[in-house]
Amino acid sequence: MAMRLFVLYVVVEMAVLVGLTATIGFGATLLAVAGMFLLGLALAGSQLRRHLRRLQSGLTADNAAGVVTDSALVALGTVLVVIPGLASSVVGALLLLPPTRTLARPVVTAMAARRAPLIVGAGTASRFGAQRFAYRPSRGEYIDGEVIDVVDAPADPAGSQAEPRRLPE
Repeated sequence: MAMRLFVLYVVVEMAVLVGLTATIGFGATLLAVAGMFLLGLALAGSQLRRHLRRLQSGLTADNAAGVVTDSALVALGTVLVVIPGLASSVVGALLLLPPTRTLARPVVTAMAARRAPLIVGAGTASRFGAQRFAYRPSRGEYIDGEVIDVVDAPADPAGSQAEPRRLPE
């Protein structure tokens, strides 16, 4: 899964860079990438300071879910701005803007709610008191063991040099 996401990231970033270079030229593309990176870093710094002040002011039961979701989106946006590439920087900068975070919050909450049974724990008690465990596919069988080297030659107590046995011809 991670390798597929990385390949998708590389393909998208290369397509954006090639398309932008063909459209506006190499120098302008380089300036756009550098400018987007610097703009994203400035935006990330301001939003991180804003969220730290929000967290220091205290959480209530009413605003806890929104603050936690916003903090996760700010962290994701900061990571996307920092990793190289124009497309990831644009998506990261959009996640750092408060209006787009407001739009993204229900999506993130729904995704977290869908994954919650997998995160909470594998075992949950059923109505009969037995444990149910989530199926986790294995990567193959693993057998822990020890290898002992066995020599299959009988020892001659007399120490004589007997001729070795041969297979019939």
